This record gives sequence, structure tokens and C-alpha cells, in this order.
Amino acid sequence: MQAIQVFEPGSLDIVKKRKPEIERSDDVLVNIKAVGICGSDMHIYHGSNPFTVYPRVIGHEVSGEIESVGSGVSTFKPGDRVSLEPISYCGSCYACRQGRPNVCVNLEVFGVHQDGGMREFMVAPEDKWHKVSSHVSFEAAALAEPMTIGAQATMRGNVQKGDTVLIMGAGPTGLSCLLMAKEHGATTFISDFNQERLDYAKSIGADYLLNPREEDLEKVVADKTDQELANVVIDAVGTAETFEQAVTLASIAGNIVTLGFNEQPSSIPSFLLTKKELTITGSRLQTNQFKAVIQQMNSGDINPEAMISHTFPFHEVKDAFELLENPNKEARKIVLTF
Repeated sequence: MQAIQVFEPGSLDIVKKRKPEIERSDDVLVNIKAVGICGSDMHIYHGSNPFTVYPRVIGHEVSGEIESVGSGVSTFKPGDRVSLEPISYCGSCYACRQGRPNVCVNLEVFGVHQDGGMREFMVAPEDKWHKVSSHVSFEAAALAEPMTIGAQATMRGNVQKGDTVLIMGAGPTGLSCLLMAKEHGATTFISDFNQERLDYAKSIGADYLLNPREEDLEKVVADKTDQELANVVIDAVGTAETFEQAVTLASIAGNIVTLGFNEQPSSIPSFLLTKKELTITGSRLQTNQFKAVIQQMNSGDINPEAMISHTFPFHEVKDAFELLENPNKEARKIVLTF
């Protein structure tokens, strides 16, 4: 079979690999149909993901059709359409015992710590696959995983119906947070320097658009909320500056959710944290979000395919990467088809 492999930072190509086989009773062999390109794939390509061991078959936003199952598999049959839950965890560390395996001390992610889904066939245990209705496209099914990131962030921020939610960043992660916040019944603001991204966010439900280059975010949010500010701020950019700004833009008794992996220190005055009694929380990957997200996809309540701006056949992966890195062209989410 063919697979997309990063040999070392800056070196990516299509290689021949042995087709995987079912070895355990709970194994499921899937014919891969679509894989989304994520920012973490780009980080692996550039050598900025500290968890990756090279060479690595990348890809963790994965969908496909089941080809065969192990003798102990009871929930799937050949022909079923499935989406991959790409994390593995130990089940015994403190995080796992607290029901938060997404931050397991021994966490592994397909496409990062072990080979992922950018290949024609993949084997993973039964509990890592989720059945998707046949009317949901493979491209949409591949994006169940990034939608769970938005579901996790809105859960961590305790987004409720009627809340005002500000999402910082209108890239794919910010858009998934937007779609999930709207599903909760929130009024949404979304900020970005890129007007094309903002206009697209408006087309899928954002109530207010904010461009920091052109307006004072605090003034606009305050004016639109009768001076209350945002009940929940989701920082999907993850810079020191956006984290500091989130504290300013959050309402009294507000929640701040940060999604970034930025090691640069932020200067946050404790006065604002105490005065507003803010809750600040991180959000990483997802835990127990797949079932609800796929139910919403199956029912048509959310459509992650809306995030896709381009699709490429997998053998044009280098063209897809070049497009994502081209500052003169806008690409929200690219999906490779197999």
C-alpha cells in the first residue's frame, strides 16, 4: 500500500508500506478514504513537534470504510463507515482515574507518537473507531476529530445557552469552537486579522466579527454586551498577547479557555483574576466527545464539511502542503482523499 511519511523535518514523500493485517481479536482493518491536514501535521513536517519520532506516517483526522474485523469485534462489520478516535492512554494514571485520559501521562496520538492515517489501510482497536451514518461524506467524517476539539473547549468553558462567547482566531480550530458554541445556543464573537476568514465565519453563524487591526476589541465587545463583556473567551490562537487580552475581555465570573501550546510567558495581573473571579482552564484534545459529536453529524445539527476549503487526492500532498504555507492564498481546511 501507499503511505505519506515524513522522513525527517522538511522531508515528506509517498512510500510503499506493507498492508497491515488483523493480529488481535479486537483489531479493525479500515480502508482509508479521507484525512484532514492539521496544524500538528505541519509542526511534524517542520520539526517543531517535540513528541514525534521520525520517520512518521502522519494524519489523525481520519475516516474510512471497514474492510475486515477481528474475531472479538461485535460493533462493526465490513462496509461500515467510521471515524478514528486517535488517542491511546494507560487507564491507570491520575488523569485517567479522574476521567481525563486526554491528558494521560502516557498519552499517545496516532500520527504523532505512532503511525497515523495518511495511508491506504490502517488497523486500530475496535474502541478507536466510531460508526458514522452512510449519508455523511467521508470528508465530513474525517473532521469529526477537530469538531471534538471544539466540543471539548466549549465543555471546559461551560458554555451555556444565552452566554456570550468570544473566540480568538478564525482558523479551523476557532471555527470548530464557533460551530459548537452556536450548537449550545450562545451569542458568538470571533476575532482574526484575516478578513476572509472572518467573512467565512459569518457565513456559518458568527454573530459579530472583530478585526484587531481595525477596532478596539474591548470597546466593541463591551458595547455589544451592555458593558458585560464575554462570559466565555476561547483563545484558539495561543500567543502570550491573546492570553493576556482574554483576561481583559472576559466578564465578571467569566471563563477563559486556552488551546495553545505557547511557551512564551504572559503578563497577567492577578488583580483582574481576583476582582472578576475568573476561571482559567486549558483544553487539550478531547475526552468522551466523539459519541455526541457524531450523533450531531448524523442528525445534521452540525456539518464539519463546512470548514473544508480544498480537497486533494493524496498523491498531491506536496501541493496541499504548499497551499497551506502560501501566505498569499487562503486555505481553511484541506482534506486528502484516498
